[in-house]
Amino acid sequence: MPRLAIAKSFLTGYANLEKTVRKSVDEAISRFEHHTFAGLHLEKLQGAEDPNVRTIRIDGGRRGIVLKPETGDVYCLIAVMEHDAAIKYAKSRKFSVHQKLGVLEVRDATALAQVRPALDALAQAQPERLFAEYDDGELINLGLDAEVLPIVRLLTSEDHLVALESMLPQPQYLALVALASGMSAQEAWEEICQLLPDSSPPEDVDTSDLVKAMERSPGDVVFVSGPDELAQMLAHPFALWRVFLHPAQRRLARRPSYNGPVQVTGGAGTGKTVTALHRASHLAEQGEPVLVTTFTTTLAETLARQLDLLVDDPEVRGRIEVINIDKLAYRIVKKANGHSPKIAGSAEIQVLWNIAITETDAPFSAAFLHREWEQVILAQDLLGREAYLGCVRRGRGKQLSPEQRKKAWAAISRFLELLAGTHARTHMQIAAEAARILSAEALPRYRHIIVDESQDLYPAQWRILRAAVAVGPNDLFIVGDPHQRIYDHRVSLKSLGISVTGRSHKLKLSYRTTAEILNWAVRLLGVEPVAGLDDAQDSLAGYRSSLHGRRPAVRGFSDRSSELDALVEQIRAWLDAGVEPHAIGVATRFVSGVGKIEQALAGAGISTASLAASESAQESVRVGTMHRMKGLEFRCVAVIGADAEALPAAFALTEKDEDPTAHAHDLQRERCLFFVAGTRARDALYVSYTGQPSPFLPDHST
Repeated sequence: MPRLAIAKSFLTGYANLEKTVRKSVDEAISRFEHHTFAGLHLEKLQGAEDPNVRTIRIDGGRRGIVLKPETGDVYCLIAVMEHDAAIKYAKSRKFSVHQKLGVLEVRDATALAQVRPALDALAQAQPERLFAEYDDGELINLGLDAEVLPIVRLLTSEDHLVALESMLPQPQYLALVALASGMSAQEAWEEICQLLPDSSPPEDVDTSDLVKAMERSPGDVVFVSGPDELAQMLAHPFALWRVFLHPAQRRLARRPSYNGPVQVTGGAGTGKTVTALHRASHLAEQGEPVLVTTFTTTLAETLARQLDLLVDDPEVRGRIEVINIDKLAYRIVKKANGHSPKIAGSAEIQVLWNIAITETDAPFSAAFLHREWEQVILAQDLLGREAYLGCVRRGRGKQLSPEQRKKAWAAISRFLELLAGTHARTHMQIAAEAARILSAEALPRYRHIIVDESQDLYPAQWRILRAAVAVGPNDLFIVGDPHQRIYDHRVSLKSLGISVTGRSHKLKLSYRTTAEILNWAVRLLGVEPVAGLDDAQDSLAGYRSSLHGRRPAVRGFSDRSSELDALVEQIRAWLDAGVEPHAIGVATRFVSGVGKIEQALAGAGISTASLAASESAQESVRVGTMHRMKGLEFRCVAVIGADAEALPAAFALTEKDEDPTAHAHDLQRERCLFFVAGTRARDALYVSYTGQPSPFLPDHST
């Protein structure tokens, strides 16, 4: 029986089509759904580089592109394009099998032939070659084939290599980029082996077997099991992560067992959350309950909705619990004490600190003491004065003399007395109590815990998780990115009894954000090193995207009204271009700015909803603070109010004279917040400011 395969490129293009056009596509491929391939009218093009590429009529103006290998009775949907673009694509592309990895690859054979004379002329003028130090055998062992190798021998600079990215087969291009970046041939080999669905390459590769190559490429091609699966794919075309896992992600998510805690890091859009969700599904399929947790309620709700999409079996889905860490702590304490704990508000906490400082004549600010309490006393679960006076204050920059520690303890102790008098507690106090409750229980409550956005959890919250899960295989699966740390939490997992030594993995390829947006956003982070959770500095070296689009647009205005008017124009332009309202996100630094944005859009007849709105609000543009953007993604993102008064926000910074280290950490956290907001965009990023621009903005820094 004929088999139908769907390429990732097909669903990417399908997702960007207008709904009326999608309907035409659905009708055109309904024959695939019913396996009536004889009526497809596949057209073979004269002069095509690849005789296996055909086209199919979608409507009067569009055609679909189909890969039909000579053997195997397989039809693979590659793309849907405007008629002329489809014909050009179908004639110019050539599909092949990577001669070492055995995966499917595609090249723009026509463009490579056209560019070769120009490369030859450049090579004649420049005797030095980019890959002169590698002989043909080394390059062939990395999979370079007889068509690519002669072109590579003409390259004289990395710029020329980058210019060929869209023309070369991806596995071969990645090998060349690895060599050009300074990797050894062995390191380049290890890099491209990440494309394999298994950890080791096949012993024998049949370069004529395109169908086998498709089967080895689950990150790019998936075989459809039946009409229901096809309908599900077309119903959720943006949710490509449900179907297409990069081989590196698949190996992490579907590995049968790990000997202990696992850490997966990577830049924005590299698929950390996707990997975590697939890991949760994999573990639940084994018949055991799984807890998925994260820092914010908004993100927990998003994870739950994504799991609903990912897991079809209600019984398996029922084994996965999703809850944010504060709610988990609250629930544990409530059940143990028999009543709901009262939460102290931030304004109330500030008043109590001011009273405590006045009464004890403490020479510290409220912000300094609050951090000392959370980051030292609660973080290390110190239960008395002597424990505090003798502790090592990890992560605190300002050195305190013994006498200063005594004064700090006196103020903190008085604050705790005042807080107890209100019968309220902070979230971190509740977390610390929940951790103590779990530690005293005879048996841990969970077998598996998945942690998303791990960089934002406090030490007390990590103690909850360590106590909640039994130590052993597959206990903790931890994903996060220290470069997206937007809360003031610095943690050493090892000090909390969570060792990821030998089980740390990094994802480097962004699947969400274009290279243009990514390169711009990375510059927001500055040059200061970023501390990871495993007591080592984290780096974004090798972080890249193979997607391309327009550079971010940055605009400045003399007044806020003009800035909001321009925002309305930009949102209207995206909507007129066919972007669905819910696929547009607008972020700003302060809650007060959210209301002004909503008012401006409402005045233009554009409906808005909060970033936490359910998927039912399809006709509304999402609006919220930068903090609320965490873990979300949109086709188009607008970041408003990126001016010097907002980024960095003065209230979020420790005075440099009081604690230089804390001040530096605060500045980096504000940079990370800007980075998070910008990297939520898939296709387009628009940034604006009033007055003086933020010093973080590329090309505007001082």
